[in-house]
Parts: sequence; C-alpha cells; structure tokens
Amino acid sequence: MRFRETCLKKKIRARLLRKRDSILPEEKSQKDAAIRERLFGLEEFNRTKSLLAYVSFRSEVDTTGFLQDLLNSGKKLVLPAVDPGHKVLKLYEVKSTSELEYGYMGILEPGVRENREVSLSEVDIVIIPGAGFDLKGNRLGYGGGYYDKLLSEIRSQVSGIRKKELNQDPQSPTPFLIALAYEEQIVEEIPSEPHDIKMDMIITENRLIRC
Repeated sequence: MRFRETCLKKKIRARLLRKRDSILPEEKSQKDAAIRERLFGLEEFNRTKSLLAYVSFRSEVDTTGFLQDLLNSGKKLVLPAVDPGHKVLKLYEVKSTSELEYGYMGILEPGVRENREVSLSEVDIVIIPGAGFDLKGNRLGYGGGYYDKLLSEIRSQVSGIRKKELNQDPQSPTPFLIALAYEEQIVEEIPSEPHDIKMDMIITENRLIRC
C-alpha cells in the first residue's frame, strides 16, 4: 500500500506542478494579488503577533511582494532556512527583507542568524507552500520531507501558543496552518495517513477553504 501510495503521490505532484508552472505571468500576478488580499483580510491573520512564512520559489504563490508589509505592520516575521546536512528547516526571525540571502537550491533565506533562531512556541500562524491540497486540508509536498518534518515537530512541541487571542481552540497543539495555493493545485483527494497534519485553511485566488 505504501509503495502504491508513493507512486500515486509522485504522479499527482508532477501533474499539479506542470499545471502551476503553466500559469502565465500576467495571470499569476492577478492570482497572487487576490490571494494576498484574502490573506490580509483574515481576522485570524490580523490578530496574530508572530508568524512563520516562506519565501516563494519558482512558481509558488508569491510572498516576496508582501513580506516587508508584514514587518511594517509590526508582526514578528519568521522564515525558514534549509539545513541540508540534517535535512530539516531551521527558523529565524527576520527584521528586514534586505537581510535575505540566496541559500539552498537558490532559495532566499535569512542571512542574519546570530541570536535570531526562533522556537516554534513563538509562532502563532504558519503560512505553507505545497504542490497540491485537497478540501480536507491534506497537503502534498515536494518530496523532500522538509515541511513534513517541520509540521511533525510543530505537533509534538508547540503547546503554549496564544490561541485565545486568535479565537482558536486552546486545546489545539499546533499553530494555525494556512496554505497558499492556486485553484489549479486543488484536487479531490490527496493520499494521506492518519498521522499527517492537515491545514486549517487553504487560500486560493477564488475562495477561502476552512478545512
């Protein structure tokens, strides 16, 4: 079953990435603007004091256009950096987008790291990329397992987040997980396992999906 599921995930991933890559630049810009507007209009988002985001790469939903806006709004912005030796993501606070430097695979990462490493317990919201998602909140990653490990770590370690301030379930062991995706990346079903962590919300250019 695991082998078949892995093969199925590879096929779905390849198909969805082809669809995402085929979005024309002008259309992509319009979609990115619509997603940004939905994100910034969220009550949960506006109440949060700290969030973990990502720096968009290749054809991902663009975040580079609003990272500085997050900082200007007074939010604590945390971004990941790949530790290829241990195959994990490490988290660092960023105080200006000018601090970003090209890192693993040409992805922009925090360049200032001394005294900037952040614990997951300091994060209220996590904004996550992916190859695809379904309406139940299941996520299909890129195959490297970096975000899967991070989400697993979130589940096991984070407990003292400011849930009440965000009107979230105080018993929930994880930050509020928001995926950004285009409609082309939404499918009926992503193969999943019981231990997989689901998104709380998916934002596309057309809708806000609460999972």
